[in-house]
Amino acid sequence: MNVDNIPNPPNHIAIIPDGNRRWAKEHMLNLYRGYNLGIKKFIDVSLWAKRFGVRTISVWALSTENLVNRSPQELNVLFALYKRAAYDKSLLNKLNKNKAKVDIIGDSSKLPDSLRQALKSVKEKTKDNSELTINILLDYGGREDLLYAVKRLMAKKEKIKLTYDILKQNLRSALVPDIDLVIRTSGEQRTSGLLPWQTSYSEFYFSKKYWPSFNRDDLREAIEDFSNRQRRFGK
Repeated sequence: MNVDNIPNPPNHIAIIPDGNRRWAKEHMLNLYRGYNLGIKKFIDVSLWAKRFGVRTISVWALSTENLVNRSPQELNVLFALYKRAAYDKSLLNKLNKNKAKVDIIGDSSKLPDSLRQALKSVKEKTKDNSELTINILLDYGGREDLLYAVKRLMAKKEKIKLTYDILKQNLRSALVPDIDLVIRTSGEQRTSGLLPWQTSYSEFYFSKKYWPSFNRDDLREAIEDFSNRQRRFGK
């Protein structure tokens, strides 16, 4: 549903939402406020994207490296906020009203049990929605994703002829479609291992704004920039 009539919008956008902590520091706010606004922005941007004709949006909420390198205090703040968002009835109503389905990508085994249950709940309650898919990447790492697939294949007893399709089918991100456009905020210009299988031919757009400040006009600008590019796919 492209109600804003942008020609040739991307089907799938992935977002690396950098800058929550720096935004909070510049505004003399604590981490809780910065991350809370960042999580709310996930949903806002997803629904704006739907109006621009996007069918799938993947947001990297927590990387495998974040889980190792961030302090326990910071992680506890994030876990509490994600749990609260997952049980937020007004947020759930907004997702269902917009026919948006939520899926979780990553190694959930290292997340707190209470958070896993909350994520399972929102996934279950939105599973029948079909106009927009929101993939939330939690404890996701690109290298870990590939290693996970290789380990699964090595553990199989029968002999397998390895192909691209078979490798993809064994990824944690197996059901995630190829990504057309990657948006990264805060001025950083690297992939950091985001969904390596799905980003082979992705276009990239880098915004200097911190994630909490990223707005609808910024998203539209990124999508319009994408729609004006000539994609070659190796040709």
